[in-house]
Amino acid sequence: MISLLKKEINTFFSQASGSIILLLFLLANGIILWVIPGNLNVLESGFAQMDALFIISPILFIIFIPALTMRLFSDEFKEGTIEIIMTKPLSNLEVVIAKYLSGLILLIVALIPTLIYYFSIADLSEIKGNVDTGGIMGSYIGLLLLASSFVAIGTYASSISKNQIVSFIIAIITSAFFYQGWDLIADSFLNGNTELAVNYLSMNSHYLSISKGVVDSRDITYFVSINVLFILLTKNTLAKRK
Repeated sequence: MISLLKKEINTFFSQASGSIILLLFLLANGIILWVIPGNLNVLESGFAQMDALFIISPILFIIFIPALTMRLFSDEFKEGTIEIIMTKPLSNLEVVIAKYLSGLILLIVALIPTLIYYFSIADLSEIKGNVDTGGIMGSYIGLLLLASSFVAIGTYASSISKNQIVSFIIAIITSAFFYQGWDLIADSFLNGNTELAVNYLSMNSHYLSISKGVVDSRDITYFVSINVLFILLTKNTLAKRK
């Protein structure tokens, strides 16, 4: 499984498109946070906080994570190399987990450079180092959990089509629905209990909860469940193709 994981990461960075995707994500974040005037501009906010990053990143991830994951299985099916992988002494679940972990590692690689924003804000604050480190770390945990769910969805989307563009679109639609779609459905209910039950299915509500700095076991369980659900769906899809 480790060899397949290494192969996926090496393949990503050996292609120009992979590095371009990561650079575009970082560039988009940087421009919005530091260049474009407005409420999200860190320098204009007047506060030593990184809230703008955690508002923008989920929206960007809905686009950029499907771009990262769309080739995970689609390429294998298109080029016929999936047969080679399936001849290795690996179970379907191990293949899926290797693909999923490669996407997760690439996601972490994309997030690491954003830590420079934390040090920049800490240095620029009126009292150096006067930032809410606990709240920021909590927000990073929430962002990582949210993004890992997008990776699981993207991995599944890649397993159901040979066409990368189709996988990309399916991943965007599914990720957007789980992020905000359930909120829209919940708002249509007049019954408070029903609204709360449907709202619980929304990634956004759990993400906002963790972003407040309160790491609740219910929120973690939700994101872990989403990851497990789409990993198992991918495993079943792979088994049917096999």
